[in-house]
Amino acid sequence: MQLIPAIDLMNSKIVRLSQGEAKTVKVYEQFGGPVKAAKRWCDEGAGKLHIIDLDAAFGQGNNHPVIAEIAKNINLPIQVGGGIRSFEIAEKLFATGITQVMLGSLAFKDFSVITRLQDNFGQDSVIVALDHKDGWVMIDGWRTVTSMTLQDAFDKFTGLGVQCFLVTSIARDGLLSGPDFETLAEAVKYSGAKILAAGGISSIDDLVGLKRIGVDGAVIGKALYEGRFTLKHAIQKMGV
Repeated sequence: MQLIPAIDLMNSKIVRLSQGEAKTVKVYEQFGGPVKAAKRWCDEGAGKLHIIDLDAAFGQGNNHPVIAEIAKNINLPIQVGGGIRSFEIAEKLFATGITQVMLGSLAFKDFSVITRLQDNFGQDSVIVALDHKDGWVMIDGWRTVTSMTLQDAFDKFTGLGVQCFLVTSIARDGLLSGPDFETLAEAVKYSGAKILAAGGISSIDDLVGLKRIGVDGAVIGKALYEGRFTLKHAIQKMGV
């Protein structure tokens, strides 16, 4: 199981939200900015970075220059999500040197863009973000309920050749309340689907539980920024 540190960006700064609510924003100035934090995660053993552009997700500009600067300075695969609402935006992000885009709204509104991106940037270039609440997938910055359950979404997108899914429990995101193990345990049963778990991770014990149920990766955000554990210690403890 891969441990993937998250860098959430707002106004070029590292932040964390609770349950995706902009009013709950907390800025983490002590990490010295996005590039310095990315270098720290690299030094502590990260094999990949997870970046979310919250300004783009909320339709309030974007952090593309910051993402480009991180990609320029960090020799790691980088997955980027948030506000990628067209093929052209994804194309611009790939041009900065990132390796994967995470699609939420766009994946649900234009299925054809997935195939276009895969044809241009590789089969594993697209991760579909399945942000869920009360059993339903949410899009548009977690403000709109789709007509799809997680099962519906897995059926649809695996049929389109998507191999990797980011499964986020909105109700737990940013609360350090533990992952939604029950939902994730069901998700890993889908044949051919690699599952990245996000939302609620608060301890190394949570990571042990996620490894036990068989997710392919865990995206860790607030727990690292709040000092619940270090990435280096987690990697050593997990043997990953």
